[in-house]
Amino acid sequence: MAAKIPVTIITGFLGSGKTTLIRHLLSHAQGRRIAVIVNEFGDVGIDGDLLESCCGETAGIWELTNGCLCCTVQDEFLPTMQALLQRREQIDHIVIETSGLALPKPLVMAFRWPEVRHAATVDGVVTVVDGLAFAAGQVSVDVEALFAQKAADESLQHDDTPLDELFNDQLACADLVILSKTDQLAAGQPQQLVQSLQAQLPSRIKVISASQGQVPTELLLGFNAAVEEDLGQRPSYHDGEAEHDHDEEIAAVCLEMGCCNLNGLRQSLERLLKEPDIYRIKGFAAIEGKPMRLVVQGVGQRLEVFYDRLWQPHESQHTRLVVIGKGIDRQDLVARLM
Repeated sequence: MAAKIPVTIITGFLGSGKTTLIRHLLSHAQGRRIAVIVNEFGDVGIDGDLLESCCGETAGIWELTNGCLCCTVQDEFLPTMQALLQRREQIDHIVIETSGLALPKPLVMAFRWPEVRHAATVDGVVTVVDGLAFAAGQVSVDVEALFAQKAADESLQHDDTPLDELFNDQLACADLVILSKTDQLAAGQPQQLVQSLQAQLPSRIKVISASQGQVPTELLLGFNAAVEEDLGQRPSYHDGEAEHDHDEEIAAVCLEMGCCNLNGLRQSLERLLKEPDIYRIKGFAAIEGKPMRLVVQGVGQRLEVFYDRLWQPHESQHTRLVVIGKGIDRQDLVARLM
């Protein structure tokens, strides 16, 4: 029998830097054929598109868009893994980026299923901790956006879980913890925060600091941990919990427009983000007079825009944005953005 495909699970809260970490990994794949499973929310898989734009040699991007992966394991994860395993001769490694609210353990347990167990194993679990948030004594720099994400996911079975418990579950299941955004911290602060994290974790879990997702590939891959066989050493608060009701008013609305004026678009998006019922905006924009695609990421009241690559000749240059909020109306959003 051929060797099992190693799988790395990357977890962490919204905005912690998981996608940045994977972008760097793919850009430094060193010939490895890496398949990436992205657990995204919204009509347009923005993070998946971002990953596809990396220069790394990948075996494909697979998006799961129907809710938190750990709560849709049977419906979402199993068919995707079976499809990947049919291509096992073309894949060297699989990386799974969970949603910010996912519990790692239920996902790891799925690797015990007969349909998967014979062909894949969890090489390791990597948890990304937002350095700025942890320095402020929080799990996220935008807790409001986390609550919005929880309410928006109808599949979420642990929507009443305290965030600190969820944070501890993500840490306890890890083989490696990465303190991110250290370039935005004061001198000496990363070392203090790493020591603080290490003090609350078992000695088997290593903690490192990183900026811009720059972690050596050899450090992220190759733990050979067979995590699915080691779950007794990875405690969880949430085994066997029941389902809960969900707030159905929160939704993701996909907007498509033509080319935009950069200043006008920025001002409109900044105004939208100041409204209490708008939780997140993400997407791509075509900017008048610019040959490159503009990436838009808005969380809470913070807006980040940057050009990631040239528009390709076969692509239609237009703007696609996903707005996540409560009680939002598509026509109203379009009118305000226009």
